[in-house]
Amino acid sequence: MPPTTISGTVYAPNGTLPLYGVSVYVPNKDPGQFTVGVTCDTCTAGLPGDPVAQTTTDEHGKFSLSGIPGGANVPVVITIGKWRRQIKLPSVAACATQALDAIDTTLPRSHDDLTPDTTSVDLPRIAISTGAADSLECLVRRLGVADKEITTDVQTGRIHLFADSGVGNGLGVQSFDAGFGGGTGNFSDSQTLWGAATNPGKLNNYDIVILSCEGAQHAETKPQAAMSHLKAYADLGGRVFLSHWHNIWLEGATQAATGTKPAVWPTIASFSDSTATLGNGTVDTIDEVNNPKGMSFASWMLNVGGSLAGMRDSVSILDGTGRNTCSTVDNAKADRWVYWQNGTTQLPQNFLFTTPNEVPNNLRCGKVVFSDMHVSGGPVLVGGTIPPYPTSCGTATTLSPQEKALAFMFFDISSCVK
Repeated sequence: MPPTTISGTVYAPNGTLPLYGVSVYVPNKDPGQFTVGVTCDTCTAGLPGDPVAQTTTDEHGKFSLSGIPGGANVPVVITIGKWRRQIKLPSVAACATQALDAIDTTLPRSHDDLTPDTTSVDLPRIAISTGAADSLECLVRRLGVADKEITTDVQTGRIHLFADSGVGNGLGVQSFDAGFGGGTGNFSDSQTLWGAATNPGKLNNYDIVILSCEGAQHAETKPQAAMSHLKAYADLGGRVFLSHWHNIWLEGATQAATGTKPAVWPTIASFSDSTATLGNGTVDTIDEVNNPKGMSFASWMLNVGGSLAGMRDSVSILDGTGRNTCSTVDNAKADRWVYWQNGTTQLPQNFLFTTPNEVPNNLRCGKVVFSDMHVSGGPVLVGGTIPPYPTSCGTATTLSPQEKALAFMFFDISSCVK
């Protein structure tokens, strides 16, 4: 007889973007609750709940899980990092294949995004610092996270927005629109997120921290203590995404003579700190050689329309968003995801490394991604000024090719560390 099988496609919370590398499994017991705050999540620890059968989604977001029990009330877990939907199938026919509905295989939009078959959902806790040169806070909304989950850190959402109030012209959006369906009022200061000498900061409250480019390094708001806090957070298992001039957290301050720099990380990559903008029509290249997930990433980008038609490995860059502050990456210490071909020179555009980077791979807990491009571009101006959120995001609802590339990395950094 054929095996008992369930199949389907896992989507981002927007219900349209299929996702690669999501675990789907039938647990033998209750997987339990996630630990709140930063957690060391290694793949060797296995999936919680002692899986009876398990698989992961492919480059089309599809899965086929065989060898599961037939009968009534069969539990299924769909998860990547702390994104999780748990469902219970009322009936599974033995020795047959059953296709699951998309509403049951889509990652949750909110903490109460329940379908008739859903028993519980989880979302990671994410902190996003805004910036005038990149608007990564807009990406989570385009990925389908519900407005009610986007708030300040003193409100009840899972996504908390911060603003670095000490950066002058680099200041990003600072407050919510009146009547917004999520947070209200002004964002907390980003310096309370990464901390200072007398303030340990709030990093450890979060699973993922995203820092949007502020137009410069602004070392005046990132003292040595903050450098140490961010590295310690990543070493404990935190996930960090750094946009453009947040290279200060990697190489140390180079635009001001403060001498601040993190330990270890300056050896991972070298930077020219060029202020040049890449020309209009720039197309980056996906690295399938120096990244163990490069081939899957390239295939996924083709499948979701993130690459130019028929051009594998291509990522077209929105005019005015490309930069090249990074010169090289040590391939023994980091995985290069995307590069820009400048003549015969390959300049890294995105790379990832695991932490603590100074210990063997099997002892690492966290992940750090650096993007040398402005992924979403700066906030939309109204009357020459940055309006509140989400008016600052403009009217675009679809993902650009480089936002799709970031979406892949955004969910990938949520996954366990191998």
